[in-house]
Amino acid sequence: MQLARLNSVAHHGLNRLAAHEHAWLQRVNGVRLPRWEVALLRLASRLGDGVFWYVLMLALLAAHGWDAVPAVLHMIVAGLAGTLVYKWLKGATERPRPYQACPSICCLTAPLDRFSFPSGHTLHAVVFSLVATAYYPALGWLVWPFTALVAASRLVLGLHYMSDVLVGALLGATIAALTLAL
Repeated sequence: MQLARLNSVAHHGLNRLAAHEHAWLQRVNGVRLPRWEVALLRLASRLGDGVFWYVLMLALLAAHGWDAVPAVLHMIVAGLAGTLVYKWLKGATERPRPYQACPSICCLTAPLDRFSFPSGHTLHAVVFSLVATAYYPALGWLVWPFTALVAASRLVLGLHYMSDVLVGALLGATIAALTLAL
């Protein structure tokens, strides 16, 4: 009974927040951007599906051999923890994506799943960036700009609300910090 009430409160709160975010999202939605910018954000979104991070892990292993194994295993474990958290939250909140809730927001690329809260792309980008730079600080020039592009892409492409992206980043930072503390 209490879980159902909590779920109801979460739905109501997220719906009220979404109503405030629609106007802002309508302004940043990529339909008004030059094609090359939308294409760049689509590419960041697709690479943020995991490809960028898998290639990074393979590159670390290729460049550093066995010395990279702890970092790569840490990235895998933290990434799996992130997946469990965001999938549970998406199922628990069932928040529709902005383009589903507001007809004036265009979806400019296909989503990987049905719900928006939180942004799994942003969560994973922050998790992987924090873990990778904890082991290899010199990678910051590569991973942090990419993480920013991934986060921006989720908004501009009409897939997430700002609150989805911010909570995704916060969860990603929390998961990375907890796993780094172990």
